Order: sequence, then C-alpha cells, then structure tokens
Amino acid sequence: MALTLQELNAASPAEALALLDGVYEHSPWIAEQALTERPFRSLAHLKHALASAVRNAPAEAQLALIRAHPELAGKAMVSKALTAESTHEQSTAGLTDCSPDEFARIQKLNQDYNARFGFPFIVAVRGPRGTGLSRSQIIETFARRLENHPDFERAEALRNIHRIAEIRLADKFDAHPKLGNDVWDWHESLARHSDPGYAEQGQLTVTYLTDAHRACAQRISHWMRDCGFDEVEVDAVGNVVGRYHGDTPGAKTLLTGSHYDTVRNGGKYDGRLGIFVPMACVRELHHAGKRLPFAIEVVGFAEEEGQRYKATFLGSGALIGHFNPAWLEQQDADGISMRACMEGAGLCIADIPKLQRDPARYLGFVEVHIEQGPVLNELDLPLGVVTSINGSLRYVGEFIGMACHAGTTPMDRRSDAAAGAAELLLYVERRAAQDGDSVGTVGVLQVPNGSINVVPGRCQFSLDLRAPNDAQRDALGTDVLGELAAIAARRGLQYRIEESMRAAAAPSAPVWQQRWERAVESLGVPVYRIPSGAGHDAMKLHEVMPQAMLFVRGENAGISHNPLESTTNDDMELAVQAFSHVLHQLAEASA
Repeated sequence: MALTLQELNAASPAEALALLDGVYEHSPWIAEQALTERPFRSLAHLKHALASAVRNAPAEAQLALIRAHPELAGKAMVSKALTAESTHEQSTAGLTDCSPDEFARIQKLNQDYNARFGFPFIVAVRGPRGTGLSRSQIIETFARRLENHPDFERAEALRNIHRIAEIRLADKFDAHPKLGNDVWDWHESLARHSDPGYAEQGQLTVTYLTDAHRACAQRISHWMRDCGFDEVEVDAVGNVVGRYHGDTPGAKTLLTGSHYDTVRNGGKYDGRLGIFVPMACVRELHHAGKRLPFAIEVVGFAEEEGQRYKATFLGSGALIGHFNPAWLEQQDADGISMRACMEGAGLCIADIPKLQRDPARYLGFVEVHIEQGPVLNELDLPLGVVTSINGSLRYVGEFIGMACHAGTTPMDRRSDAAAGAAELLLYVERRAAQDGDSVGTVGVLQVPNGSINVVPGRCQFSLDLRAPNDAQRDALGTDVLGELAAIAARRGLQYRIEESMRAAAAPSAPVWQQRWERAVESLGVPVYRIPSGAGHDAMKLHEVMPQAMLFVRGENAGISHNPLESTTNDDMELAVQAFSHVLHQLAEASA
C-alpha cells in the first residue's frame, strides 16, 4: 500500500525515519533532519526539505553521501550487494545486461572518474521522464561529465542524487506525475521534426516556415483540438492559436503561450514548455466539463529566435501590431525572401494587420518558460517567479591600433588593439558584477587577418549589457562606454562603437507576479523571485497588457540553447499545477 503524507506526518520520529528508509542511499541523517519540518504540506515540500538538509550540511557530509552510492555496473552490482533501490534502478537501465564491450567501457570510465574526482559517478539512471536512460545515454553522459571541473561535478552528483530520491519517493507514495508525463511526451514527439542538415545528425533545429516548422504547427494544432479547445487556427504569420471559451459570451480572455521555433542545434523545451503547460490545463478543464468566467487563448508563437530571418519576436510582435512590412523583403541564406516563404506556406500576408489584439478584451498575458540558467538548479527549487525581463543594450565596436612586428616592437611602444579589447572585457565582467543582477558579455572578439607574429592593429568586439530595469541598464552602459574611451586614451588607440539594439526592461505586473507567488506557495515550496536575463515573448505583450512569467528549473546546470537542455516530468507537473492555481485565482476574482 502506498505511503501517504498523513501517515508520515502522524508517525513517531523513529517510524517516520523507517518510512523514508532507502530514499537517500545509506544516509538516514538526511531524512532525520528533514523530518524536523513536519507537517509536510505536499510531496514537493518533503522533497525540498530533504534537499535542503543536504545543501546545508558540511562538505564532508555531502561527500560521504556521494561515496555512499555504488559504481554503475561495478563490483557491488556484480556481487549482488546493492540496495534493493539501486538494484531496481540499475536493472531498469539495463546495466545488468551490458555487452562485454559496454561493461569494459563502463569499468574504464569508473576507474578514470574515481581517479579524477575521488568519488563514484552518480547519474539518475531512470532519467528525467522516470522510465530509464539507455545504456548508450548513460555511457555518453559518463564520458561528458568526466571533463567537468571537480567542484561543478560534485554539485552535479548531488543534483542527480536528489533526482534519484525524487523518483524513489514517487514510488513510495505512488505519486507519479501523469500530467507532467503527458507534457514531457508532447515535447519528445514534437522534437522529431527538425530542419534538413540537422535532422540527419539527430539535432533539433526548427526555423521559421521550414517543412519541420510547418509540421510542428500542424502537430500542435491537432493536440489542441484533442485537448478540447473550441477554436484552433494557424494565423497569417504561422502562429498556432487555440481558444477555450469562457462560460459567458464576450468574457475577457487570458492570453498565454510561447514560441515553437528553436535555435540551431537547440533544446526541446525552450518556448515549447509555455505552450504545453496551458494546453494540459485546458484539457483538464475540458475533461471536467468546466468553463471559467474568462476565455483562455494559448498561442504557439511561430518565431521568436530570429534564426532564419532577422525578425525576432515576429510571432508575438504581430499580435501587438509590430509586424514590419520591410521584413518581407529579407532573404534567408538560400536567397528565399520572407514574402515568398510565407506565400509558399499558404499564409495570407494581407491578413497580418488583422492579428493585432485589442488589449481591452484581455485580462493579461502569462508565460511559463524553462529558466535557461543555473540558479533554480543550484538552489534545489523547481519553480521561480520572474520579477522582470531584463532590459538590454547591444553594441558592435572596434579598437584600431597599429599592426607591427611581434618580435621587434618593444612592449612599451605598442598600440595593441586586442590588448585594449581584453582590458575592456575584464572591465565589463567586473562592472556588471557590482550590481549583483546585471550581466555583461563580450561574445565576439576577433582580430581581422590576425597572425601569430603580428601585434594586432585591429580588434572587433561586441557588447551585450543587461539589467532588470532601464536605469540600471543605462548606468551600466554609460560606465562601460566611459571605460572604453579611457582604455583607448591610455593605450593610444582609436575606436568606433555603434549601438545595435536597445530593448526596454519588462517588469512583471505586481498583481500578476503575486498570483504566480501564491500558486508556487500553494505547492509547498519556497517562493523564489528571479529576474529573466533572456528575452521572451512576454516582452512584446508587456507593451500592451500586464504580464508575468513563471520559470521552471532546468537540468544539467540549467543549460539552454543546447541539446543538453532538459527538465523533469515532476517539475513539469508542478508547473501545470501552478498554472491551474492561477486560473482558479482569476476565476475567484471574476466571481
């Protein structure tokens, strides 16, 4: 019989400790510490208490926890000395059925890993979906993580231990995330569509109005109909729009959604999570035969990433009347204009102005998105409430010095353009860090026609400066440009600098941010407020209506725009529950 929270909360300390036996390998101190937080309001609350016990423990205790775990396909498995939980997990992953070559490969990786880190390799072999990783996936992950910095790898080992514990708890409580599994499966299915040249390599790339992009739109449309949306259409720019009517005609609408295009060789969850989470909520309403005092409009935005054409936020921009007709004459790398592309896809360009929404008919815009960063992952938090989408400044620039012989020019006679750019890069790093939540990046650093034996006469660079509000962004920009001029003067360099983009910050509407906060709090996990360093479709809707976002923790240290981008079925389940809670809050406010 499955364990319940009521049983756990009511049990004596010794009984409760026994009920949680085996969740963390040979480490009862973790449960003992976590149980001081009883009563637990939810399984998510229990998970966080357990993870917090580990995070707050001394480094020696954390290391002992890691070392309490067996090697994969190691001596303990061969001698059948594993715990029942580890035996089940390694068997489910097929590690008991390794071929001789696979077994030899794993043993060599075990040896190299232990020599490098001093503890065994830990991976949640049942994976982010809970159904198990393949042996090839495990070996690939093993080899990749062998290259990590020791401090990073120790943290990654602990994160995987928490995931193992999460799955073991799901088994104990028979609390498997059905909705999270469905959302996960939608992502996996949609990721089968990828552009030519990438699909053959097993990479995910979906750019505007390619065959893969149009297949994604069709697939999302079909799922929306299956979920019970009353109206589903692909609009004049390729957005997939699903509408679920309110309980009365003419009711206002909650707008939500995100984008389904991807960067090249990107991840499966960026954008798409914000489509599938509200879809799952609508499906549950439909199955229950329930209507709300407002309508729900879910939009899969056709373009946000600006990969095929230089028209970032094309999909969401069209909804606020910001489609620029000049974009139609842009050409992609193959010389195909956007106009020809849209006409070839059967889109009606003349209807684009009709897509502009009347803000008076909408309650606001909310968006769920994978965090795309490491913060939630490091804090062992599944969800974060976004306070603001950072404003940004971008520049392209160049230092101009004097190219000269690297061997014959004394160090005090040089006008080294690359050295000036290097000094600027380090200043950007220091200055952005002073604010705590500003970021600054020099992503392009190039010496044209550089040679190993020539002092650089030119060095081209970029600047990307971001902050949660415009005043902070502008102060950062002023200081960086001031230092740029000072570096040039000190080093005898000329320079040019051109502003290439200025985007205003999009602070979350306080009332809407508070709705997300109440939703997260209701799940039994701490409310964590976090700015968004990346741009999102919510930035565009912010210009005409209130908006607020919810972040979902990413795996693999939160990496994004990368095939390693991932999240778990459990975190997806919590996102669906949080979204549903916001819907109920709005319904109560409208009653």
